[in-house]
Amino acid sequence: MAASSSKLLRTVKEILPATPKHWVGDGFNVHPVFAGKAFTEEMSPFLMFDYAPPKEFHPLKSGQSPKGVGQHPHRGFETVTVAFKGEVEHADSMGNRDVIQSGDVQWMTAGRGIIHQEFHSEKFSKTGGVFEMCQLWVNLPKEHKMTKPGYQPILSKDIPAVEIYEAKKEGEEECGTTTETVGNVRVIAGSFQGTKGPANTFSPVELWDVSVSKDSAIVDLPFPETHSCIVFVRRGKVSIISEDGQKERVEPQSVALTEKNGSVVRIQAEEADTSLLVMGGVPLNEPIAARGPFVMNTWDEIMQANRDFQSGNFGR
Repeated sequence: MAASSSKLLRTVKEILPATPKHWVGDGFNVHPVFAGKAFTEEMSPFLMFDYAPPKEFHPLKSGQSPKGVGQHPHRGFETVTVAFKGEVEHADSMGNRDVIQSGDVQWMTAGRGIIHQEFHSEKFSKTGGVFEMCQLWVNLPKEHKMTKPGYQPILSKDIPAVEIYEAKKEGEEECGTTTETVGNVRVIAGSFQGTKGPANTFSPVELWDVSVSKDSAIVDLPFPETHSCIVFVRRGKVSIISEDGQKERVEPQSVALTEKNGSVVRIQAEEADTSLLVMGGVPLNEPIAARGPFVMNTWDEIMQANRDFQSGNFGR
């Protein structure tokens, strides 16, 4: 069903082009999607976004160690890992050990301090194959930065998918439905058209995995007007259409930042089998002090985090 005519369409504030890739450890070859805007209030409540596009990994030979990132600490935020293809194995100082598979999500709350590691799973390491994933860092509000660490394994089967339809064209009736879908929205966090995602968050956060199967299809994505809204093109190309009909093209692995001037994001897929991540939330409007694996509100808190980690207060 189309958006009501009283709901204005958001416009694009800025497009961040695709960035060069770099390695994180030896298992994740990623685009730092937010580039120079990472750890700024403009992206709030998100902090950082790494995307590892599809890459073939060969099976490991006997005696080789799994590829990934060894033990490292975090404090003051959450990490969200989405496995599109392949498998990621996680272990942390709270005793959590888990493997997320294609379509699964790992939502880890570092809170007051956690040490974890992330590797290709033992099974994937043996068989090899195509690996694709992303990791987002979500900031914690000041009052929750020292909360107890936590871990949410979110399986693909528990992520609801809402069908989406092509937007009504000008002059067509607003009422009525169509039986033909042009894609779906997997709701990881927040809600879409009344369907809530399974992730528990400390502030209002939206995270949707959007697929559009039809070339040239136009879809309307209702989005809370007071929330920041970021559109990342994982696969394909899209145009974001504003109220006056102007189109802003967004290329693969690029991201569009939108203005808070409407409650609908209107997207036109420029290719079949287009895939997006749409994210946002209520900006925290709090100071951001970030250094390495710690994100707090002040530099004194960053120094304290370092001291606590060196003293063994993050566990083992």
